[in-house]
Amino acid sequence: MNKQSFVYTVVFTFVVAFIFVALLAGANAMTVEQVRFNQQIRRQRAILTAMDVPYETEQEVAEIFDNVEEVEYNGVSLLQLDFDGETRYAQEVSGGGVWGTIRVILGIQSDGERLLGIEVLEHNETPGLGGRIDEDWFKRQFREKKIIDGTIELNEQPGEGDFDPDSGRIDRITGATGTSTSMRRIINASLEEVLPVLGGER
Repeated sequence: MNKQSFVYTVVFTFVVAFIFVALLAGANAMTVEQVRFNQQIRRQRAILTAMDVPYETEQEVAEIFDNVEEVEYNGVSLLQLDFDGETRYAQEVSGGGVWGTIRVILGIQSDGERLLGIEVLEHNETPGLGGRIDEDWFKRQFREKKIIDGTIELNEQPGEGDFDPDSGRIDRITGATGTSTSMRRIINASLEEVLPVLGGER
């Protein structure tokens, strides 16, 4: 076949493309289980962290998570764990952010009086602005945070963290009022659903 011909060019391009597609398909097939496992471990770690349950290794995560139960109370689905002499709850919730869906794990005390913590599973917020919801300082604000009148509210001015556990408030992110407001809305929507079940202030 003439290598300068149109037919040769088409056939050569098709063969090369087919080889690359086959290689990519093979690589995907070989890694899909590992990717699924990594996603599962990431979710389990997020749930335990939101519940304020300490762990050190992936094996320890798996062992503790074996005791996490999916329960339903009055139509409300929760994750439940008896740990260190107390029952802890978590709920996976989602809502609209500025640029897409934000998925969050919310940890709550069994009496519904305080949050245990939060972890962000997924978001599409702007890096360096709304994307800071992933940063430790922002998430640390929710640790043992008292729920007042059934809600968590935002401070008027942005800052670098309201770490007073009794304030019932968090600092908004500088330059990301929309994302901060979205987080408040997502969390409070979850509390509105969960607190009547747990008997907390509402």
